[in-house]
Amino acid sequence: MDLLAEYRRATMFFEAGDPTGAARLLEPIIEAEPDNSSVRQLLARAYFQSAQLNRAEEQLRELVDRDPSDHYAHHVLGRTLERMNRPVDALRHLRIAAAMYSTNTDYATALRRVEGKVGR
Repeated sequence: MDLLAEYRRATMFFEAGDPTGAARLLEPIIEAEPDNSSVRQLLARAYFQSAQLNRAEEQLRELVDRDPSDHYAHHVLGRTLERMNRPVDALRHLRIAAAMYSTNTDYATALRRVEGKVGR
């Protein structure tokens, strides 16, 4: 299997609005290349977009564990936990992301929204 070609196909599926199709293509790639953060991130986003939230959380936790300075992984993990109705858990990751990248308005908006849910 040409992993790069499959990754490109998966990216096309994702960008075309087929996150489930993208995930199907990415799963064997991540098995072959478990340390590839780019593949893991796209897989997590595909799971998030297709509402496979437990799977998204698993991939995002792996990314955050490997690189705690990955603000985007913290943000998407926070958003995933928010969608799973776990705002207290989401808050930590959204705060980290917003602190690391304070000029990102999406990060700030998500943080304010979840802070409102938690009541702080």
